[in-house]
Amino acid sequence: MKTPLSWLKEYVDIELPTEELARRMTLAGLEVEEIRYVGYPLPEGDKRREAKITGFAWDPDEIVVGAIHEVMPHPNADRLVLCRLEDGEEEHTVLTGAPNLFPYKGKGELDSPLKVAYAREGATVIDAYSESEETEYTTIQRKKIRGVDSYSMACSERELGISDEHEGIIILDEDAPTGLPLVDYMGDVVFDIAITPNFARDANIIGVAREIAAITGQELRYPDLDVAQRGDPIQGKVKIEITDPELNPRFAFGLIENVKIQPSPYKVRLRLKLSGVRAINALVDATNYAMLELGEPLHAFDYDILQARAQEAGAAAPTIITRAAKQGETLVTLDDEERQLDDFTVLVTDQSGPLALAGVMGGAASEVHEETTNVLLEGAAWNMINTRRTVMSQNLPSEAAYRFSRGVHPELAPQGVWRGLKLMHEWAGGTVSQGLVDEYPLPPEDPTVEITPGDVRRWLGIDLNVEEIVSILESLAFTCRVSERLSVNGEQSSVNGEQSSVNGHQSLTTDHYSLITVTTPKHRLDIGAGVVGKADLMEEIARVYGYDRVPETRMADALPPQRGNRELDIEEKLRDMLVNLGLQEVISHRLTSPENEARRFPAGEAPKEVYAPLVNPISPERSALRRSLLASVLNTVEGNYRIQDRVAIFEIGPVFLPHEGEELPVESPRLAMAITGPRSLPDWGTAGTREMDFYDLKGIVETALGALHLDGIRYERGGNPSFHPGKCADVFVGEEKIGSFGELHPLVRENYDLPETTLAAAVFDLSALTALVPTLFDVDSIPNQPPVLEDLAVVIDEDVPAEKVAALIRQTGGKILTDLRLFDVYRGDQVGEGKKSLAYSLVYQHPERTLTDKEVAKVRKSIVYRVERELGGKLRE
Repeated sequence: MKTPLSWLKEYVDIELPTEELARRMTLAGLEVEEIRYVGYPLPEGDKRREAKITGFAWDPDEIVVGAIHEVMPHPNADRLVLCRLEDGEEEHTVLTGAPNLFPYKGKGELDSPLKVAYAREGATVIDAYSESEETEYTTIQRKKIRGVDSYSMACSERELGISDEHEGIIILDEDAPTGLPLVDYMGDVVFDIAITPNFARDANIIGVAREIAAITGQELRYPDLDVAQRGDPIQGKVKIEITDPELNPRFAFGLIENVKIQPSPYKVRLRLKLSGVRAINALVDATNYAMLELGEPLHAFDYDILQARAQEAGAAAPTIITRAAKQGETLVTLDDEERQLDDFTVLVTDQSGPLALAGVMGGAASEVHEETTNVLLEGAAWNMINTRRTVMSQNLPSEAAYRFSRGVHPELAPQGVWRGLKLMHEWAGGTVSQGLVDEYPLPPEDPTVEITPGDVRRWLGIDLNVEEIVSILESLAFTCRVSERLSVNGEQSSVNGEQSSVNGHQSLTTDHYSLITVTTPKHRLDIGAGVVGKADLMEEIARVYGYDRVPETRMADALPPQRGNRELDIEEKLRDMLVNLGLQEVISHRLTSPENEARRFPAGEAPKEVYAPLVNPISPERSALRRSLLASVLNTVEGNYRIQDRVAIFEIGPVFLPHEGEELPVESPRLAMAITGPRSLPDWGTAGTREMDFYDLKGIVETALGALHLDGIRYERGGNPSFHPGKCADVFVGEEKIGSFGELHPLVRENYDLPETTLAAAVFDLSALTALVPTLFDVDSIPNQPPVLEDLAVVIDEDVPAEKVAALIRQTGGKILTDLRLFDVYRGDQVGEGKKSLAYSLVYQHPERTLTDKEVAKVRKSIVYRVERELGGKLRE
């Protein structure tokens, strides 16, 4: 927020040097990002390192206030004029082509001299006609233009570094003293302050002035809201109807009649420009000026237009209604854009239809224009979350929306209206009607928080007495009430004197201390209740006291006992294992939309799922908390495969599952993986490589789960709808399912912009998995006995899972069967239709002795017997 120093000085006395003030403001939370000097000399040396310094200095001897007494035609040029100008020392003839002087040409001696910014011969100004991106300067030198001697100039704003305007010269207010150095009359310093969301209350001059008053110990002055109300009472001239107080807790109107559309005073326009707001006319400038001053956005309606609309609707007076938009409604806003309205958008309407986007921008149909004479001035409070949704939906940021979307206290509404009416009356004349029409159906509760000096000592490590704490808080407009409390053997009670008894017993050990009850001021919405409110107050005390003054101290409290986090340890072990297996960890956005997550199912087959929606989503694509980590991983693959051929990623993170009757969703941890592309990137030794598929992912899963020492892992044909029906497996530990994996379903692939290569993915319930990981596990010594290696092929029915065969072989082989691996699957005429041949590699090994051929043959015979009897298979020779 751009904040002119001269404006601040109207409301607080400032004695600190500019750079020191900026440093103190930054330490207090109002970070000054840039200091712009307008006319004043720029600082030199190390001070410039505190913030970015910009600006242009006006030489006080060469750039002064001048007075034009007559504008005469140029004898040789129609587009130039000659001005008879006085600079406080002598009279000059100044040549200029400023179009805003043409109306005065040939009128003779002016009744009221035009006060201008005059640069004498030798003055340095900015070259207004330079096409360079860098600022270039020029020194005014004597020369002839069209036969007339020219040696000085009346300046535009661009030539003085005020703004980019150079179509005409600056015409100052009539009270500008002729001959006064221009820097003394209108020089300024502008702080560009980064207003963070927790400082939204300070997005105005009074807010910043309040902070400066607090950190410097000065008194804060407030704007004058007293305005002469000489018109008729406003009651009966307009009505207000609020349909939803949650969205519009307060709405107020004031009325001013018989105003004159004219420019506001130049100093007002200058302040608005330095604050980043375009000056328009006295009425509009008054609304913007009051908003920048108090932080309450205002909107001016042409009252005659509203009255005519009401009469067309058959009403005697306009009724202003705030409501949600209806299906198909549109509104042409002040930027001349016709906008389709969402059903959540709050509108300001009358009997005939929409007038404005509440809290964002007014409508073109009822705006103030050149013929306006009567103005209805609105001040209101709007739901900040709904305002933010409207801004995002309409892509329509504005100064009003900037403030309303961060929270404006309803108490500011009537203050803003009175201030706006006063400024309109001063700058545009007119008569202010008596009173306001003010509807206030939902006043906010201003929290009350209790703290003690002991709290400050424990939380901040600084010793402040009651008076110092109260002084800091009251400087920020908090209301404080101090009461004495008594601590008796650990029990607390109120006392009214130096001696007290508790529960009928005389107190032997007493310690008087003060309880400070703090009430939040009427301009703040950021102070919580309870322990949150106490933390908020501690922050206020610390930043005003000075973070740089808080001493470094050792921690006084005992350290908590160190306890391990089993779930986190397992997660970290999984991360390490998956990275070692060649996967890269990703962290994706936890906010998504139901439409995006539905893509993980074949089109038209997505089940109805309940999501935890956001009340204030930043965009429609981030409207709810995710339910699926698989969808997040697939989004990541989709975005990355466009720039690299091989993607092998995993993510560990929560999904959010709403439960009926619960306010918050359950956060359940998940593990998801996805692989696609070649097994390895090509190099000089390999012309190409195979693509990763189902079995590559199965190997990764087996290795990762094996590293967790899980017993009884088995795989069954899966039915996850995201995966290919014939290339999907569910993973069990005992009887509990912990996850599934497979190749992506072809119909799901169509929902994503994915490569034609095979994509395999997996998803696991991490909470179920970690619960099954043993705390202790057996470790076998490295065997020193020779193994017996054997291959075994069995022919079984096609529908018998290979894992079922492997489980039977493991069970039959017992402890001496130390390893089993499926290395071949054959289907063809040699095994018959509906059959398949599974070839396994077996390793027999005894830990203490060499196995005999007879022992191995016996085990082999048992395996073949059970396969034939229980699975209907037979040995393949």
